[in-house]
Amino acid sequence: MDGSRIRGRVRIVGAGLLGASIGLALRSQGVDTIMHDVSPGALALAIDYGAGRAATPSDEPHLIIVAVPPDQTAAVVAQELAAFPRAIVTDVASVKALPLAELRAAGVDTTRYVGSHPLAGRERGGAISARADLFVGRPWVIATGNGESTEMVGLIEDLILDLDAVPVLMTAEEHDESVALVSHVPQVMASLLAKQLSNGTERALTLTGQGLRDTTRIAASDPHLWIQILAANSAPVVGILRALRDDLDGFIATLEHPTAPGAKKAIAESLSAGTAGVARLPGKHGQDRRFSQLVVMVDDKPGELARLLAEIGDAEVNLEDLRLEHSPGTLVGLAEISVLPEFEARLVSELESRGWRIAEAWK
Repeated sequence: MDGSRIRGRVRIVGAGLLGASIGLALRSQGVDTIMHDVSPGALALAIDYGAGRAATPSDEPHLIIVAVPPDQTAAVVAQELAAFPRAIVTDVASVKALPLAELRAAGVDTTRYVGSHPLAGRERGGAISARADLFVGRPWVIATGNGESTEMVGLIEDLILDLDAVPVLMTAEEHDESVALVSHVPQVMASLLAKQLSNGTERALTLTGQGLRDTTRIAASDPHLWIQILAANSAPVVGILRALRDDLDGFIATLEHPTAPGAKKAIAESLSAGTAGVARLPGKHGQDRRFSQLVVMVDDKPGELARLLAEIGDAEVNLEDLRLEHSPGTLVGLAEISVLPEFEARLVSELESRGWRIAEAWK
């Protein structure tokens, strides 16, 4: 199907998770997508998965997307600008100020370069983990402020919209400060919390619930990539970590004397501040709205989850989000379903009429 806004060839440099996912999405819309990677094995795998074709000497790409680690981004962008003098070049690195500064320091002409960054990913990398729908509904920043033309910004917006992502315009500095808060510091905190699990006994770990899994999920990410990201964006990350350290020191001091006058109030205020922060997070498709949740008990046998999802569809209720919790050895799992509040009562009624059990605490 040729439904893409992009006209002309697209060259993707870097056959990892992001590069291969972009390739899969563009290929599905009929875009002539060229894959390139310095690793012949990684390139062959991405091509085998359908992310694009191999480059040929006659290729003249209209748009080049550099999807390599942050410490290689500036050098690869410079190479691509020199090799294809009529192409617009973007990159998808998770930091934006450093590559631009390195290009300027090297004397590279950046008039055909505009940085960008999709806020999407998975814990595991490589083409084997790539998905054409990886960017659906996710914000994708276009780093402005480098004298880029309207045409250049429009081209990157077309790419983003083709991938069903949401374009967001920010300066490189604003982007780096923002991702420090919403991405880089959470990675550090998840990793440090997960580190404590090494000291837990096997019996303690058998008690693990969804809360711990949620808060440590991203700790499984590639440490080598995060070393580069954190080093490249250290200043804003350090600032937020210092504020967290102050909060944590205050919380520890209060909790050391939980019966002291005012201690319970201080603890409650800290926890309430967290609740207020979570309430500010945008909902589905970037809308700041909250959803109603209900928990359905799902028997641990083949086909039950698929039946639940099908019957939610039969009830003509849109599923906004789904989380699963299942402890090893139990005969039932819990499916936490998020729906718009106006559909909650109808969905509960429909599911109960079909024999589903709704957890009482959530009704």
